[in-house]
Amino acid sequence: MLKYILKRLVYVAFVFFIISIIMFVLYKFVPGDPALMMIDSSKQNVDPVRFEQMYQAARERLGLDKPLPIQYISWITNMLTGDFGYSSQYRMPVKDMVSAPLINTLQMNLASMVLVFLISIPLGIVTAVRKNGIFDNTVQVASVVGYSLPGFVIALLCIFAFAVKLPIFPISGVNTAGITGTSMEIFLDKMHHMALPVIVTTLSSIGMITRYVRGAMIDVLEMDYIRTARAKGLREKVVVYVHAFRNALIPIITIMTSWIVTLFSGSVVIERLFLWNGLGNVLYTALMQRDFMVVLTMQMFYVVLALVGNLIMDLTYCLVDPRVKLEN
Repeated sequence: MLKYILKRLVYVAFVFFIISIIMFVLYKFVPGDPALMMIDSSKQNVDPVRFEQMYQAARERLGLDKPLPIQYISWITNMLTGDFGYSSQYRMPVKDMVSAPLINTLQMNLASMVLVFLISIPLGIVTAVRKNGIFDNTVQVASVVGYSLPGFVIALLCIFAFAVKLPIFPISGVNTAGITGTSMEIFLDKMHHMALPVIVTTLSSIGMITRYVRGAMIDVLEMDYIRTARAKGLREKVVVYVHAFRNALIPIITIMTSWIVTLFSGSVVIERLFLWNGLGNVLYTALMQRDFMVVLTMQMFYVVLALVGNLIMDLTYCLVDPRVKLEN
């Protein structure tokens, strides 16, 4: 196991560096001059000599005055030590700028993950046990509809239902503008604003996870050892939740790991639609403003998330099913 983990960590590091080179070179060829955008537009009408001095100072501040290989080495070295560069749009270190959006995204996505798991896993198990019944058919129709609708369509429907017709939740922002009060009051206000994005993300994902859990459980429930367990007189709950569900976890873990990775990287639309100050919204704004240091930081975060997620998925296989042997 330890040897396998070390090999996978070497593989993760190798892939990380290859992707970092590709992403860095790619964004260097994107049209736009971050140094020019960093200079205040109101100062672009100053004396040409003064403007050139400001421009060169901005290029030096962003490290654009060095050759491309030196820029990459400096960028990747600083990134590995926790220095993610300087934002040309916000005029501050990227690390300081993304800290609050990172917390907001983690809070929203973790809340969505908990709700999806609490709803979809039991729902998938129950529909598998009651296969082809009225409840199962109803859930299947609802899950197909939810799975087929794009996230922004579900968001618009929820806004119309819970913010227009029934004004229960606010539709934008992280907190009420100018809010004052205790820490608990500010936290509850943030949860109130986060409720609608979480509902949308949850509704967008329940159908897919439920269908995978149902399919995996149906395959396991039809195996011979499940019939043997029932023939021995074991209670149905023990057969379903102890024997069947554990053996159905491998395909479930696969889809859930992939879903978690795409959940973080796919939150751009939801965060932008609800003006939620998260990583997705920051990434969209940085792309529009050609703030390449922020974009590269966000992209490498998603790369690391995907690589670590795949490693955790492989290790989890061994924990849930001893029959799975990792290569040494």
